Amino acid sequence: MSDPSAAGRGSLPADPADLSVTIVDGYVDEPAHFGVPPYLSTYPRYTAGALVDAGVPESRITYHTIDELRDDRSKHADVADADLMVYVGGMTVPGKYVGGTPAEPDEVRELGWTADGVTLLGGPVRFGVGEENAGAQETKRDDLDYDFVAMGDVEAAAHDLVREGLEGYGNRMRTNDEVGRWARQGAFVVEQHPNHPDYLICEMETSRGCAYRCSFCTEPLYGDPAFRDPDSVVGEVDALSDRGVAHFRLGRQADILAYGGDGEAPNPDALRELYGGIREVAPDLRTLHLDNMNPVTITDYPEASREAIRVIAEHNTPGDTAAFGLESADPVVREENNLLVSAEECLEAVRVVNEEGGWRPGDTPETTPGDPTRVTGPSTGPDASPRLPKLLPGINLVHGLTGERPETYEHNKRFLQTVYDEGLMLRRINIRQVMAFAGTEMAETGAEIAQEHKDQFQAYKREVRETIDNPMLDRVVPPGTVLPDVYLEYHQDGKTFGRQLGTYALLVAVPGERELGTSIDVAITDHGYRSVTGVPYPIDVNSASMDELTAIPGINRNTAGDVVVGRPYESVDAVDAGVADLSAYAVADDTDVPIPGRDRAGSGPGPAARSSLGRGD
Repeated sequence: MSDPSAAGRGSLPADPADLSVTIVDGYVDEPAHFGVPPYLSTYPRYTAGALVDAGVPESRITYHTIDELRDDRSKHADVADADLMVYVGGMTVPGKYVGGTPAEPDEVRELGWTADGVTLLGGPVRFGVGEENAGAQETKRDDLDYDFVAMGDVEAAAHDLVREGLEGYGNRMRTNDEVGRWARQGAFVVEQHPNHPDYLICEMETSRGCAYRCSFCTEPLYGDPAFRDPDSVVGEVDALSDRGVAHFRLGRQADILAYGGDGEAPNPDALRELYGGIREVAPDLRTLHLDNMNPVTITDYPEASREAIRVIAEHNTPGDTAAFGLESADPVVREENNLLVSAEECLEAVRVVNEEGGWRPGDTPETTPGDPTRVTGPSTGPDASPRLPKLLPGINLVHGLTGERPETYEHNKRFLQTVYDEGLMLRRINIRQVMAFAGTEMAETGAEIAQEHKDQFQAYKREVRETIDNPMLDRVVPPGTVLPDVYLEYHQDGKTFGRQLGTYALLVAVPGERELGTSIDVAITDHGYRSVTGVPYPIDVNSASMDELTAIPGINRNTAGDVVVGRPYESVDAVDAGVADLSAYAVADDTDVPIPGRDRAGSGPGPAARSSLGRGD
């Protein structure tokens, strides 16, 4: 990418207080770290904090996303004029993104050429980068042309360059003590993000590194897990909350259940301190989600894992997802790639999360299965509360691994069908092809297998979407489910599309072209393979459009016309029962209705609240 020993185009001011710095966020996506808008990763925040710790005033630090630079070319002056330009980015897993578009190699190279000052590149880009954000490709690259490439931590490199001068640069990793300081000191940079404050979720690091060594994963390249103590994470949440952040995801870890322990066994008390502390310093938070949970932890430590999952489900906000790295249900692929769990073990872990976290706010012991003394899951069927479950597993499947064969696809489909047939719930199924990075065992195999199987992969993926995703989504989000705070992002085909903030948020379509950048509550009316449709909750039966009325299950154009002809109504019960049952979706006039289950402690977002017509208009 460049010569790490390069002396740089220029020099840095001797006094850090005179230094001007521009941080460019090209976005990141790693196995245990996400930073594509509306997510904001740790990298730019920690880098900003490290610069402040080294003596650079906050006022001398400018932050831009790559999308900002695309939309407004005049902001490239901040790149050109800075004494130090720091680029952070890199995608080590492939994905498709709605909120932002990750930087491509040509853009990263152009930024390096634009800058007149010293340039520093860091983040997961150090592992390599492909020509596009997709799987089944090689990632080696040596042509990005930066003065310094942080092969350790970019925040540590930035700190040392400023504190020690160019000769002080080194490829070192930062310490947890430094993270504790830099995380709080860098919180100010969130205010420069174009999504701040309403549509921004901060990725939180509880640890990094992994005790295991799967063949394709870059997370072990960070070493064994290094846990931050609860006070450090809670202090960061406190600082971000003071800067207007209300949405948080504990996503920067390989396994949330291992937090505060030895890297493998759960420590429920540490999780209780962590989650309880977050709720204490940010009582009005609107999202508290997580990402990665290792199914092998659940099978190896079942009772401690159950207790830990209960702690999470008591404190988080609904719709949370624990991503499980099954990767492959094929025992041959598992053996050849050091994968941790068998299909049978992963199935047991799915059962446990469903039982301990698969209940919905508003459920009671009488409406859920299992223990009659407490609320449990899986919460399904007509008696379930109309909210998303608190915590469900997600399944990650990776293709193109060593040993993959035609039977691999059948093993995976059988596993997913068994999950569905048992009446369990999965929040999402992530199917992708491998990317081969230097330092992993897959570097020897490369993307050859993925390329060879590309046609079979596409056909299999379509089949899973049709036969599993579609009915599973109907089970998890049946008609009448209420999704609070859906942020409206774009228009298409006469509809408005939006998402809640959170882990793997559902794409939601509502009729009509509504004001973008606002949020509404939505009652779900139908579902596709990976998205849902709905109507604003509650709609006013006396003013609802024909498109809104016909979106409600059981209402066609004729019955919607009958509803319109019969207006006005004093109450929704006054609508002719022979026409349709609107009780789950509508009110008459400006009646307020409670969001089901929102008055339950920890059911968030935020304190007990009510939804009213016209909100977000």
